[in-house]
Amino acid sequence: MSYQPIEDYGIVGDLRTVALVGKNGSIDWCCLPDFDSPSVFAGILDERKGGAFSIAPAGEFAVKQMYLPNTNVLITRFFSDAGMSEVIDFMPIGREAGGETEQSARQIVRIAKAMRGPIRFRLECLPAFDYGRQPHEVHLGPGAKHAIFAAREQQFVLKGPHRLERDGAGVAAEFELKDGEEAAFVLRHRAGRADASTAEENIDGTALLNETVRFWRAWTAQGQYHGRWREMVTRAALVLKLLTYLPSGAIVAAPTTSLPEEVGGVRNWDYRYTWVRDAAFSVYALMRLGYTEEAGAFANFIQARAKEDDPEDGPLNVLYRINGGHDVPEEILDHLEGYRGSRPVRIGNAAAGHLQLDIYGELMDSIYLYDKYGTPLSYEMWIQVERMLDWLVTNWRQPDQSIWEVRGGRRDFTYSKLQCWVALDRGLRLARKRSFPSQGMSWLTERNRIYLDIMEKSWNGREDAFTQYFGSDALDASLLMMPLMRFVSPKDPRMVATIARIRKELSADSLVRRYEIGKAARDGLPGSEGFFSACSFWLVEAMARAGDLEEAQLLFEKLLSYANHLGLFSEEISSKGELLGNFPQALTHLALISAAFNLDRLLG
Repeated sequence: MSYQPIEDYGIVGDLRTVALVGKNGSIDWCCLPDFDSPSVFAGILDERKGGAFSIAPAGEFAVKQMYLPNTNVLITRFFSDAGMSEVIDFMPIGREAGGETEQSARQIVRIAKAMRGPIRFRLECLPAFDYGRQPHEVHLGPGAKHAIFAAREQQFVLKGPHRLERDGAGVAAEFELKDGEEAAFVLRHRAGRADASTAEENIDGTALLNETVRFWRAWTAQGQYHGRWREMVTRAALVLKLLTYLPSGAIVAAPTTSLPEEVGGVRNWDYRYTWVRDAAFSVYALMRLGYTEEAGAFANFIQARAKEDDPEDGPLNVLYRINGGHDVPEEILDHLEGYRGSRPVRIGNAAAGHLQLDIYGELMDSIYLYDKYGTPLSYEMWIQVERMLDWLVTNWRQPDQSIWEVRGGRRDFTYSKLQCWVALDRGLRLARKRSFPSQGMSWLTERNRIYLDIMEKSWNGREDAFTQYFGSDALDASLLMMPLMRFVSPKDPRMVATIARIRKELSADSLVRRYEIGKAARDGLPGSEGFFSACSFWLVEAMARAGDLEEAQLLFEKLLSYANHLGLFSEEISSKGELLGNFPQALTHLALISAAFNLDRLLG
């Protein structure tokens, strides 16, 4: 094994966790039973110690990978002189999520199939519990048709139709399939201590596949986007749905940790948690497409968090565990070498202790839209909204660490002030529309003060642009959100000038950097990073709203070409066109949806 490019992976999941499947047929990342559980397979972070689960034909082959249309069922197809074969990967959806099977355990189903054979396959399964820190035992069941991997706190069972053999701390098998033959393997999480003598039930891979396909196609059919880029928008929506955690309504920012923003660099972070910002934006994107159930579930998640005792820095934390917990201490895993040597590998995220005032604007915008397009807000929810905005009235002036979570100290970031304005503005609109009781005069007064502060302190006449923080010379691509949040007209001369400066200083054709590292925009970290995918889509939308439709459409089409072969995006794109950062990232896919939706509407 050697490291595959990040763009060589597809993703499957069951609304509790996901698995990354490479074009070589190897699952190199999976945390079980949940998104933020310790990994069982982490070969993408260490090819020797991380663990992997591979099924592929023996010998040399060419590869194509695709999803079954309108599903999250992945097909990896192998071609060689010997014949043609495929491996179908999916995670069944349980009845509690709308599936058809009563399911209490997480499971990955892999179906190997010979399309033109005979084809000889090789299976290798080597788990590495707890990020490779915890040893395990391997037991083979009767007839060696199933294997049990037993660690201290959890066990997994691998079941299939062919005989397995011990291979170090894992198992392996070689088997031949003739034309049209298939073999289904299931890796299943089991609670409690496993007994090697216990027989596993037979697997009906075809039935599980059909159930899973029906679920995803029924969900996709609820979508209401029928524009020019329907295929890409549908795939982006399916990604966002995969990143939702069914039991709580939480939405993770990405399902991976420590995939680098620069190969060999230190900007490696754990995104397997719910950022209020990213989740609120995701809800907005799904609602635009007609998916309102996810918005309701996330609203309940946030309402539960808002009822908790005030933390030191406001009514809400920046991020939460997927079960609503607050405990996400950042830790470095020194024993893992990182993707292509990109150290450190981190789990947990110290940004949980940041003050990021922008989260209130992004959340209030999604709540406002949920009330408008989904379900009208309850009085209980309004109480939490009022409490949150009353706190913001007296605290919006605080410097913070804002959307990019800089580790170079707090500042008066323009983006945070913008989102404080959004929060109070949407609160005022809701109170007026629904006749809710509120401290409307104080909200109005502070909303207007924020507006004037931004216009007076963020605008830099020498740079002819709004700047990253008050009194600075630094540009910041997050300010492309100003017209998108209806703070300023997209055709306002100041906004037009800011877009022009961002295109000149931060852009390379369709790609946009967040800010220029090392100059006025010091972020407290060494090294560099790639172009930020979401910012690139924000530029498209800002230009489209400003009336530059032809150029915006061209840039949008160019951006779509940076998706991987399955239509998936990571956090960043390198100058060589490689995908960088955690993968797939919710923020990028929701920005794609928003840009496609609005560009399509403006084009007519």
